[in-house]
Amino acid sequence: MPDASHCPCTLLSVANEVEAGGIVTALAEYDIEAFATGGFTSGFKAEAPGNVQIVVRQSDLERAVLALARIREEQGEIDWSTVDVGEPEESDS
Repeated sequence: MPDASHCPCTLLSVANEVEAGGIVTALAEYDIEAFATGGFTSGFKAEAPGNVQIVVRQSDLERAVLALARIREEQGEIDWSTVDVGEPEESDS
């Protein structure tokens, strides 16, 4: 049976790429590799608006949940849409 610990799973969904980028960056400070997916559709205005999912390895999910709680506690309610997270890194693909 394959090892499922590296399978991606959604930690949470947020409204836009800016908020997702801030959370991904904050999780990296806890040595948790995360990425955001769904950004291309999150900005569309439609009857069913899209969200950006923050995805981590299944093996990191519990630590990511705890880290996210600590981040929110330490930083309070941050309006992530106002945080400058820099330019996205270029993809190798």
